[in-house]
Amino acid sequence: MEPGTALTLNLLLRGGTVGVLALVAVALWRDRRVHVAAPLGTAFAIGLAAATLSAMPGFAAMPVGWRAIVSALAAGSMFVFWLFTRALLDDEFRPRAWQLAVWAGLGGIGALSCLGLGSQHPAAAPAMAWFTGLMPVAWALLVIVQSIASWRDDLVEGRRQLRTLIVAATALYSVAQLLAALASGLDLKTVVESALNAAGTAALTLFVAGRLLQPRLGELFAPPGRTTGAGAGPVAVEAARPDARQLATLERLMTVERVYREPSLTIGALAMRMGLPEHRLRKLINQALGHRNVNAFLNAYRIGDAKRALRDPARADVPVLTIAMDVGFQSIGPFNRAFKADTGVTPTDYRRGVVPPQSPLAAPKTVAETESA
Repeated sequence: MEPGTALTLNLLLRGGTVGVLALVAVALWRDRRVHVAAPLGTAFAIGLAAATLSAMPGFAAMPVGWRAIVSALAAGSMFVFWLFTRALLDDEFRPRAWQLAVWAGLGGIGALSCLGLGSQHPAAAPAMAWFTGLMPVAWALLVIVQSIASWRDDLVEGRRQLRTLIVAATALYSVAQLLAALASGLDLKTVVESALNAAGTAALTLFVAGRLLQPRLGELFAPPGRTTGAGAGPVAVEAARPDARQLATLERLMTVERVYREPSLTIGALAMRMGLPEHRLRKLINQALGHRNVNAFLNAYRIGDAKRALRDPARADVPVLTIAMDVGFQSIGPFNRAFKADTGVTPTDYRRGVVPPQSPLAAPKTVAETESA
């Protein structure tokens, strides 16, 4: 390919990619009040657009102030991708102050690099180049690990598919850039700025945009405890008519045998006890009971059990940690967080009789509540 043609193609592909990312950012921003993943997805789309611009031929000739802003946004883009996927795949995730500080720090490093910090301190230039090149790969690897680690516990089928089709693909693509640089003997900057990279980024962006902008995105952003599609198709019909025998078996396991008290209980072990394939049990718990995660389903019973123990005068002297362990939690931290998320107060305050605030969302149903309805 002629150099002029390659340059034109590179510019066109990157320009088109930025346009699609702007569309994705706007679409996700409209759902910012629905789920915390939406504004994080918007930030990631903006950061990826900045990274695409920063790798565009001729970027170095742009005004230094403009380059510093774009470089700052680009430097933190993969970290925001990690936050975005955490929020998308974990209904309980909320960004913390230290994570926002890391994002700001990465942006500052990107801006300083663009402003020529390396030229003023030649000894620091190689270290900064390696840092800025490897950090996106590190966040991408972290995304892959977290996506695989919690894959089996996810009860939302669309979100399970998203892990494979979008998260893994995007993360693996970032790692592939580093491998391509090592295999070809080129530096990472050359690979990132190539027309081939521009084509790959454009194709991946179109793929991700197509998945995120589908109408069923609401299934992914639905608040915890609320099922989707009510009265709108086969899913709603099936959710309204759960298999009575399967629900009865599940009810017996949860309320009579109290299997939720087993700290290592998994969806696979529960499905085996019920004599069901895992995917059938996931559908039953998600569509009939409204839970989006296995831990949320188990914790509903564990917290209910803990409430009864904390209200029992005969157990007033039993430590909260003992009660947490008895109902199936492995440590006090997850128990305290789950209890407060459910009731709005700490276990200690609940025991003292503090009245919990009214939750704005209806809690997911238990098996017994579904059968009575």
